[in-house]
Amino acid sequence: MLRGWGPLLILLALAGCASAPSSGVGREVFARPPSAGPAPTSRPATVGLPPAALPSLAVADLPGWAQEDHLAAFNAFRSTCAAAQEPHARQVCDQARKAPAGDDETARRFFETRFRVEPVAEPGLLTAYFAPEYEARVEPDEIFSAPVLAKPAELERGPDGRFKPWHTRAEIETEGGEALAFMRPEDLFFMQIQGSGYLDFPDGSRKHAAYAADNGLPFTGIARPLVDRGLMSGSETSGEGIRAWLGAHRGAEAQAITDLNARYVFFALSADNRPQPLGAAGIPLPPGRAAAVDTRLHGFGELLWLDAEGGSLKGAAKDYQRLVVSLDAGGAIKGPARVDLYLGRGAAAGAEAGRVKHPLKLYRLTPLD
Repeated sequence: MLRGWGPLLILLALAGCASAPSSGVGREVFARPPSAGPAPTSRPATVGLPPAALPSLAVADLPGWAQEDHLAAFNAFRSTCAAAQEPHARQVCDQARKAPAGDDETARRFFETRFRVEPVAEPGLLTAYFAPEYEARVEPDEIFSAPVLAKPAELERGPDGRFKPWHTRAEIETEGGEALAFMRPEDLFFMQIQGSGYLDFPDGSRKHAAYAADNGLPFTGIARPLVDRGLMSGSETSGEGIRAWLGAHRGAEAQAITDLNARYVFFALSADNRPQPLGAAGIPLPPGRAAAVDTRLHGFGELLWLDAEGGSLKGAAKDYQRLVVSLDAGGAIKGPARVDLYLGRGAAAGAEAGRVKHPLKLYRLTPLD
């Protein structure tokens, strides 16, 4: 997601319920923290329940497997599986990278003959994130009034590597700092949630805004306060809906809501020279095939099957059944069956990501011995 409180992370955690797995109203996320290093190289075959309590499945028996685009899944796996750390996984990765392009049937057989399925403990939750693209300006005006601030020299890290608590969002916005660019206030607020973004300037240039630091204060979602104050209904609190509300109430009214989230993210600008951002595993994220997971429980490069349906947000897709590779992490992604799906760059990906909040059944595909 691009790393640093999460170079991308999705649309919105503006759920306002906890800073861990999203629950309650809206989408809960948090800019992602810097990667804490490689994920564990060994873990239980199943997480959360003893193996005897979980049924075994063949890959071909996965719900929705027959409708999968197996070739697309294979190509995504082959281009990202170098992130795998376990010896058997690396062997299968080598086989995939040496295999010819093939067709859908060949790709399907590759998975069915080299992996076994391990159900992950339920209940689970699927959300999504994207790499946002925003208009920006070099100088402020009435619309583009929010400065993209560089990291202040005063910020310090604690023994755990995280930044020590500093000024609140409201205090930082009052005091200001070194401005790298200027954005619409609602766009900057969302980019801070995502952890990074891409800025388009009137002269045609584009910059990548990467996470540089944060103020060390916890994330607080704003969806719940919007509902509690009667400003929005629960079904309207998708990322798209909340951003539209902030834009329509730009000024003191919107600021009173965004100030409820004391967390503030600082950025560094660089040239936009990658089609897709890097995830915490250091590999470009393939849209629709990359997932952020809890790296205490899952390793990078793991192959996972999503079986998610029954989304609760307005306009949500019916279901998400597909193979994904674990390539990212996030501060709000906690638990064995908690997954954040990367959907790509730009407005269309953002609109879809903001509507993803689906109950999830998660399966891990483990290489056969």
